[in-house]
Amino acid sequence: MRSSVTSRDTSRSTAQGVSQSAGLPTITIVLVCLFILLVWFGTLDARHLLRSDEGRYAEIAREMFSTGDWVTIRYNALKYFEKPPFHMWVTALSYTLFGVGDWQARLCVALSGMVGLVVSMLAAHRWYGLRAAFLTGLVLAAAPMWSVASHFNSLDMTLSGAMACVLAFMLLAQHPAATPAARRYWMWACWIAMGVAILTKGLVGIALPGLVLVIYTLISRDFGLWRRLHLITGTALMLIVTVPWFWLVSERNPEFLNFFFIHEHWQRYTSTVHSRKGPLWYFVPLLVAGFIPWLGLAPRMWQVVRGEGAAARVAPARPFQPALLLAVWAIAIFVFFSLSGSKLPGYIVPIFPALGMLAAVALQHIDERSWKRQLNGMLVISAIGLLASPVVATLNSDNTPNELYRLFAVWVGAAFVLMLGAVFLARKLLASKGLMVSITVYSLGLFTSFTVALLGHEVMGRQTSGVDMVPAINAVLTDDMPIYGVRMLDHTLPYYLRRTTIMVEWPDELEFGTKQEPQKWLPTLDAFIAKWQDGQHAVGIMSAATYKILQESKVPMYKIGQDKRRVAVTNFPPPGQAPAAPQQEPNRAP
Repeated sequence: MRSSVTSRDTSRSTAQGVSQSAGLPTITIVLVCLFILLVWFGTLDARHLLRSDEGRYAEIAREMFSTGDWVTIRYNALKYFEKPPFHMWVTALSYTLFGVGDWQARLCVALSGMVGLVVSMLAAHRWYGLRAAFLTGLVLAAAPMWSVASHFNSLDMTLSGAMACVLAFMLLAQHPAATPAARRYWMWACWIAMGVAILTKGLVGIALPGLVLVIYTLISRDFGLWRRLHLITGTALMLIVTVPWFWLVSERNPEFLNFFFIHEHWQRYTSTVHSRKGPLWYFVPLLVAGFIPWLGLAPRMWQVVRGEGAAARVAPARPFQPALLLAVWAIAIFVFFSLSGSKLPGYIVPIFPALGMLAAVALQHIDERSWKRQLNGMLVISAIGLLASPVVATLNSDNTPNELYRLFAVWVGAAFVLMLGAVFLARKLLASKGLMVSITVYSLGLFTSFTVALLGHEVMGRQTSGVDMVPAINAVLTDDMPIYGVRMLDHTLPYYLRRTTIMVEWPDELEFGTKQEPQKWLPTLDAFIAKWQDGQHAVGIMSAATYKILQESKVPMYKIGQDKRRVAVTNFPPPGQAPAAPQQEPNRAP
């Protein structure tokens, strides 16, 4: 009986300690975590996949799952060696466990984002305490670049999750209270995480941490850090993770090494061969927009780094400086990609866990007056966003008509209304409930508002995905019937059809694959026309412009579906349609 009472007392004491350290009741912390998890994972299936990344990686994993070949990566049945397989492996495993679908395709990135958030909290807790850990989670959840990227099927978030583990495990290993065994285990975990990063997006998985470490040691002059990295055993673990796939894919595909390491690494960074150019300041607006709820903390974040550095300079020995490492991590990676000849928005996502931890430490010491200024600034931004949201309703493009933009504008306006309400509520609760309640409400409100805006994009995303054309195509499609992508690489419709397409004339990003396996595509429009008229039933997917060209050339076609991006046709009359009369144009459906 005494043991039972002691156990209950210990549990109650632990819960009270958690509550007091975080500044909120334990039940509130639990409810906050449950809300974030519910929204985070519960919205994965609310939108259809977008082109090009979401459809591409969902389809590559589907082909991997369908064929059982998890070594040679293929897209549209052609060799595709632009990226390593880890992201596709996880997605194919998701298909194996839960079936093929949109939320299964996004599960890898959602897990990566949440893992990155949790390990960042763990590192913040070790160095700065429980309140800083809780605040780190709130900051990252409400940072739109992190939360939105965690719901977009792309390699950038999977890489960022792995890189967050690299950073967090390094911080945990270098804590002065870590035992030699704990330091060794955390560093081994760090090296394994780097191996996963390499298997996700290539050598950047080790190049970026290496760059950060070199800069950090040059600034801090803590060269003894290199002796604490367990370089030999750590490198061995990283090679155990990475080498088997690289060896297998190279053995089966001798052309892999040159394409992957020269074309996809050296040329991608040093040239504009991938046509993804951008000015030096390309990532600045993305950083501002992606971290906008916490931008007002930037001076305090810098003070955290400077204060820690001042303390280190008067210390008898050179201590490890976690805030400096976080700052170097964010700045070095940002500059690295800013100098690259190839730029895409997702490239800078790995910097946000570092920014999140620094912002959390800054928040931990903020006073009510300063926090109120932060809220006032966000009120202004929210109001400007709400007033500007009607501008969305004026947009128009070839693939997205104005009526869809008008629908999306309603969602954008609703997101800013929710944001404005959350900031007002956080400001009101500041006086009555204190800082932690105000910060928590602010974070959850902004996290929800950004999610609403993301969900609203479905009014446009569904149309561009082509999913509404699937029933009409499936009504005529048989298992042995080829589907041709005529001058078009459609990234989403083939995924929803659960079929690959045969490329015609324009290989797009599959040029390497068509060169390796030329028998799997049709290099000219004339070759396609001859094949189209050889008597085998087939389906073609093409743009409206290509459809018009073929129509004018009197190529026999029967339209079975069309949207703003594509036209679907057959070379035989679908059920319910009679064959075209000889005197009519053979391509015109009666």
